[in-house]
Parts: sequence; structure tokens; C-alpha cells
Amino acid sequence: MSTPTLYSFRRCPYAMRARMALRYSSVAVDIVEVSLKAKPPQMLALSSKGTVPVLSLDGRVIEESLEIMQWALEQNDPQDWLLKDDPAAQQRGAALIEANDQTFKLHLNRYKYAERYPEHPMEHYRAEGEVFLLELDELLQQRVYLVADHLSLADIALAPFIRQFAHVDREWFAQTPYRHLQAWLQGILESALFAAIMAKQPT
Repeated sequence: MSTPTLYSFRRCPYAMRARMALRYSSVAVDIVEVSLKAKPPQMLALSSKGTVPVLSLDGRVIEESLEIMQWALEQNDPQDWLLKDDPAAQQRGAALIEANDQTFKLHLNRYKYAERYPEHPMEHYRAEGEVFLLELDELLQQRVYLVADHLSLADIALAPFIRQFAHVDREWFAQTPYRHLQAWLQGILESALFAAIMAKQPT
């Protein structure tokens, strides 16, 4: 079996979470850093949607970051990110990921690129996104991680998006009352795993 190839973009949150799962699971993978202005024809031939991440595996193509994460964890999951013996926690995690991907990501895009959505000021979009931040902060008051007493798929799937939201205005995020969320995010961003997947790759 040849080494899988991951087409990635360093700062894309979807690609980040895929890279974290692949790294954690110790799956050997060739990472191709994509220039968004000049996407490689090999990637476009595999996936017409033209967005990262894309994982190419011996004739199989996985185009969705969450599916890439699931595939990686099925290969090797040493710390039980899939919570295989806790279906209730799995369901809570799946619900958080759906809320992040379907609703929060929309508010994040409008907040980050508010000039493209002049119907409302930036603060309006930020307040819409804050509803989710508050929900997460309340969950993290009960435990160190979102759905279990250790890192799980939900933590890694959400962290790159919360990071992006926090980085739109770091001073604002630092002074919010979401202390538990701040500590959770900082813990992930300061981890060896995150440092490893953010190492710069040649384009």
C-alpha cells in the first residue's frame, strides 16, 4: 500500500483538524501544501470541489475533514478519541460538531469577513457566534474537555474554528468571561500535537 497523500492548507481549520487526527493516529501521510491561488491539477482531478483537505488512499478519495478524522482514528486511536464505550458521549460530541459545522461556521465567516456582509456591523455577527462560545464554556465548567474526561474527536474537530473566532480580535477574546473556554483552547494550541501539525511545509 502506498503512502496516503493529504492535500492541505496550513491555516484552514478543516485541514487542521484532519492533520491533527492523522498525526495523533500515527498514520504515515505525505502532506501537499496547496496554494489556494494555484491549486494543483492532481488535487482537482481527485476532487472537483477544489477545497482542502483531500486525502488520497490507493484509489479511494476522502473529501470531508470529518471523514478523514474518522478514517485515521479507525486505523489507530490510542487515547480513545472515538469514545467507543460511551455512546452518550459520542452523541453529545456529534451534536457539538454538527452545531459547529452547520451554524457556528456561518457566524464565524460573517464575523471574520464582516465587510462582505454590510447588512449588519461586525459586533452583530460576533454576538451570534458568542451563543456557541457560551454553550461551550458552560460545558467546560463541568469538565476539562467537551464531552469526556480526556480529549476526544469533538475537542479536536472544534478547536481550529474556535481558534479562528478568537483570533479575529484577540484582545476582545482575552477579556471575555469565557475563562474555561480560553483555558481549553490554550491547552490545545500549546500542545505538541498542534505545534507539529502547524510546522510549515513547502508549497
